[in-house]
Amino acid sequence: MNQQQTAAAPPSTSNIVLVLLLFTYIFNFLDRTILNILAGPIIADLKLTDTQFGAITGLAFAILYSVLGVPLALIADRTRRSWVIAGSLAVWSGFTALCGTAASFGQLFLYRLGVGVGEAGGVAPSYALIADYFPPQRRARALAIFSLGVPLGLAGGTLIGAYLATWINWRAAFLTMGIAGLLLAPIVLLVVRDLPRKQADTTPEPLTRAFPMIARKPTFWLMAFAASCSSLAGYGLAAWVPTVLERSFGFTLIERGQFLASVFLIGGTTGVFMGGWLADRLGQGDRRWYGRLPAIAWLITAPMFAIGLMSPDPWLAWPLLLIPNALNILWLGPVTTAVQHLVPQPMRATASACFLLINNLIGLGVGPILIGALSETFKERFGTEALRYAAVSVVGFYVVAAILMLFAVRRLRHDWVEEQA
Repeated sequence: MNQQQTAAAPPSTSNIVLVLLLFTYIFNFLDRTILNILAGPIIADLKLTDTQFGAITGLAFAILYSVLGVPLALIADRTRRSWVIAGSLAVWSGFTALCGTAASFGQLFLYRLGVGVGEAGGVAPSYALIADYFPPQRRARALAIFSLGVPLGLAGGTLIGAYLATWINWRAAFLTMGIAGLLLAPIVLLVVRDLPRKQADTTPEPLTRAFPMIARKPTFWLMAFAASCSSLAGYGLAAWVPTVLERSFGFTLIERGQFLASVFLIGGTTGVFMGGWLADRLGQGDRRWYGRLPAIAWLITAPMFAIGLMSPDPWLAWPLLLIPNALNILWLGPVTTAVQHLVPQPMRATASACFLLINNLIGLGVGPILIGALSETFKERFGTEALRYAAVSVVGFYVVAAILMLFAVRRLRHDWVEEQA
């Protein structure tokens, strides 16, 4: 059994820390996904192919974002997690601003690599810090609130990017978001603090011991690859659905922004919060619900996305896409909580980083470029509808994700590391 390793923090302090980490995560996704809504003007301005844009959207970001997550998490576990988070925010915001100055495919690719370098240090230490501040019975809800940064960042980046690009140009959108993140970084540094840990835990286990511990648990691999399959479809669709709305439905940039922001905001926030709330409620009686909930959600997500994307009318597509946009990210609270509990407290950031390494290399690295490449392959047969068919073709990965997660459920209770007060 693992002993509770950190001193308790007052609820008000925990909530302030959670809010600031949430704002940081919102900027994480603002800066990560603002590129998606700006696909049309960027492709036209820089004369890119769909495959090139897919590489910039996913591969350029995923390469260093995924690989550097593990060493930065180790630094966070050995030093101060709050320092790593604030520093990462400053780095990725700076490179986001630089994206607004890119004049070629090569420059934008390099700047997106830089955004990935910065964001590599933001998520895993935040997971670990939240796990320190919140007790087990409230942890999935706290992580779900933190994960609201995903739909809020998606909605905000989509809407703000659309309006700024329309009023000024796409470069102004990147510059504005980058500068705003740079202003937030010193606030995070001043307010967010690590909780005191026992002396034995100030030097966490090295990767050579932490990784073998988690690697021996089949639950980790099954959950990591399940989440990866979901992320492959999710990140791919997030990157390309704005362009589907343009090419298949004739939406203007503002119309695309309004349509998608409303779907992300309503569907995404509902799904993330319900996932955390249900996992905490059901998971206290049976830990396997932390895996069952995502599996059920993914099985519903796949057909709903396919029906919504193939809808002949965009306003019929809106309610049809609302449901899967809620369900496809319901997993964030339950699964990130479960990963935290596969190892003792000193290894939490490292375990999360190992999970994110797999999830993001496959999800971010493959999803957007796969849809872009399929779009070019389908172009001769489907013409302007090629991208829509390419997007629909990846929703089957949600079914694969559900099957893998159901296998993980069988061992989750056995591999769970409980805590004692």
